[in-house]
Amino acid sequence: MDINKLQSVSAQVRRDIIEMIYKAGSGHPGGSLSTVEVLVALYFEVLGENDHFFLSNGHVCPALYAVMAEKELIEKSLLSTYTELDSPLQGHPERHRLKGIENTSGPLGLGLAQAAGYAAALKLDKKSGTIYCMTSDGEHNEGNHWESVMFAAKYKLDNLVQIVDRNRIQIEGTTEEIMPMGSLIEKYKAFDWDVAEINGHDFNEIFMALKAFKKSGDKPNVIIANTTFGKGVSFMEGNPDWHAKAPDKDEFSKAMEELR
Repeated sequence: MDINKLQSVSAQVRRDIIEMIYKAGSGHPGGSLSTVEVLVALYFEVLGENDHFFLSNGHVCPALYAVMAEKELIEKSLLSTYTELDSPLQGHPERHRLKGIENTSGPLGLGLAQAAGYAAALKLDKKSGTIYCMTSDGEHNEGNHWESVMFAAKYKLDNLVQIVDRNRIQIEGTTEEIMPMGSLIEKYKAFDWDVAEINGHDFNEIFMALKAFKKSGDKPNVIIANTTFGKGVSFMEGNPDWHAKAPDKDEFSKAMEELR
């Protein structure tokens, strides 16, 4: 594990995210920028041959596409086609369009159900492998998400790791303004999950949390990854206006200058 290399990859991924969204004239930069280190860690150091990754908050797919390109799982040239009509890189991932995408996502609150179902199937079939699922904090407003939380605990899915992008921003404002969440740590403990809380931009903390879960017992696992919405671009950081908005020419130039 070369932290300097992973940081360099993360910097390039952030530049690619901004370029993709600027060229397309649409996209979700804030959440995409907050998820980068977790996705880089998973794709460059964690995911093994028998592991699977599910993206529940599909609107942050520019980050996923950019990471896949850096990992050479897809052609880098595809990034310039983001959201075009016949492109495999749509504004929300579509499983049948792009090899390596496990689940079609768009409606929030569904990804954990898909991941938990796959994790349960692995156990029934007595197959090895870990299922990783990224969710957003905002989608914890969805009731079906909590049904999946209960399902995973009932069936003791210790092969399931959920990573919550806790950037505290959703489409209309902060998560605490829209629907106060209280302590996600205490909520997940009450639902009988193993819980860790980390800085989601610190590779050492990310890897320590993932390694610790490999020693857990018969509980599903959740990492609350505290992140900065719009990480790396000063005028996007913590600003809900950048949930779903493409930068104009001047904003693009400023963002790219900051991400050099």
